[in-house]
Amino acid sequence: MLLLTGAAGFIGSNVLARLNEAGETDVVICDALGTEGKWRNLAKHEFADFVPLDSLKDWLATAPKLDGVIHLGANSDTTAADGDEVMDHNFACSLMLWRYCTQADIPFIYASSAATYGDGEAGFLDQDSPDFLATLQPLNLYGWSKHIFDRRVAREVSQGRPAPSHWYGLKFFNVYGPNEYHKGHMRSAVYNITGTVRQGEPARLFASDRPDYVDGGQCRDFVFVDDICNIILWLLRSSAPSGLYNLGSGQARSWADLARAVFTALGKEPKIEFVPMPEKLRGKYQYWTEADMTKLRQAGYNAPLTSLEDGVAKYVTEFLVKDDPYR
Repeated sequence: MLLLTGAAGFIGSNVLARLNEAGETDVVICDALGTEGKWRNLAKHEFADFVPLDSLKDWLATAPKLDGVIHLGANSDTTAADGDEVMDHNFACSLMLWRYCTQADIPFIYASSAATYGDGEAGFLDQDSPDFLATLQPLNLYGWSKHIFDRRVAREVSQGRPAPSHWYGLKFFNVYGPNEYHKGHMRSAVYNITGTVRQGEPARLFASDRPDYVDGGQCRDFVFVDDICNIILWLLRSSAPSGLYNLGSGQARSWADLARAVFTALGKEPKIEFVPMPEKLRGKYQYWTEADMTKLRQAGYNAPLTSLEDGVAKYVTEFLVKDDPYR
């Protein structure tokens, strides 16, 4: 039996789908469903039990023997301002599950974020050492909340304190794919651009406010959610060394590249307009991210990663243009 938190969310529901495809239905899921229609992300999938987020601590006190925990539940809003709420979800809950998995001697996989790297000046190496992690400066509350948990874990391990049998902190880069529809302003650019283009409007991207980047030339590491799921299931079943791991495509691509991929998937000629960078994002916007995937490859993960063009084409043609876009 597995525990999957954040199971009704974007990445979590895709992981649940992949577990079901692999014949795994003995999965206890935990989430707060709210009123955004997140339940639809679960409608096609099987699970053994549902635990409301507020009841997780009590459930763990009497839980049956688990084979592992995949902890994807979090407040992932990069514009979140309620520090108490973010810390409760992203740090306190993670620490509780870390301690549980340590005591139960079971694997623990949890979601970190590329937002922990800040502006990228220190690079994007998924190093575990407390000294290296101390050099990173996240740009927002969300990134900081993930970063301080990474640092707590690294400090515990470096000091030889007890830890789960295997643990993996996954630094997600810019993930896109089906079942993100409830995320409001946090939905991927693929989703947003597809909607505007289908309405006959141009794609709208942020103009650059830095002289070293052309408009639309800001680059991110865009990674298709299927790759994320494949890696999570591989880690769950592998004997890869414990640690922090980047989860990206390994290749930075521009926002303009992404927009053009959407137009191609829709069979339309590209038409892109640029809008001013919002004031609240200036100084907090990452202009370049690229996952160094060396560590994961050296750990033994050899499967190919999806190109931007192929991932966008699959998301658009197999989900976004369908009447039922849910996986």
